[in-house]
Amino acid sequence: MQNAAFRAAGLDDWSYELFDVAPEELPQAVSALRLRGRAGANVTIPHKLAVVPLLDRLEPLAERVGAVNLVRREKERLIGGNSDVYGVLAALEEVGQPGGGTVILGRGGSARAAEAALSGRPVEMIGRDRWEDRGVLCRRADLVINCTPLGRDGEAVLDPGDLPRKAVIDLVYVRGGTPLIAAARARGLAVADGWTVLLHQGAASFTAWTGRPAPVEAMRAALGL
Repeated sequence: MQNAAFRAAGLDDWSYELFDVAPEELPQAVSALRLRGRAGANVTIPHKLAVVPLLDRLEPLAERVGAVNLVRREKERLIGGNSDVYGVLAALEEVGQPGGGTVILGRGGSARAAEAALSGRPVEMIGRDRWEDRGVLCRRADLVINCTPLGRDGEAVLDPGDLPRKAVIDLVYVRGGTPLIAAARARGLAVADGWTVLLHQGAASFTAWTGRPAPVEAMRAALGL
């Protein structure tokens, strides 16, 4: 997606590469971003919280969220941002901005971004400490946002009888959709899957690194959406 965006924008000498970084290797990986020729990085599970003290400054949004999924280099300084919020905002638009109560499944960096995107609406965040209560709470909600990695390997995050009243957003992206998305569609609920979130957080990341508007349609095509 990002490499397609660079090509569409005429940035032929730019490339986006994947690095699998173990927790103990994170400080070294972050230090490498300070080298010339590096524009920044995206940060994903499990590093969105751990990366924060390794950076020189946070953007106001990332500071409010308390988690970083986007790093940009400003000379030798590393600035932390959060483009996940923009991805969740796009997903909220896709499901029609349902009002009422929301349950967020998870308490990590993505969950914090979802909470920030909801901007003061009533939210119940469920982590491991209250995981057994999720069914009852989700049934009573209008919207459920899955911010856990569950569903990536075909797991069902919720039983079909525990779906919310109006809409589901699942940040997990797999081809064909997760079991949660499939169950919500079968029930006739409004849904937005992780591809929507990925596309729009990616577009915000592109702009942060390059200072240019993102070629969203080229990115969408690269994802096969």
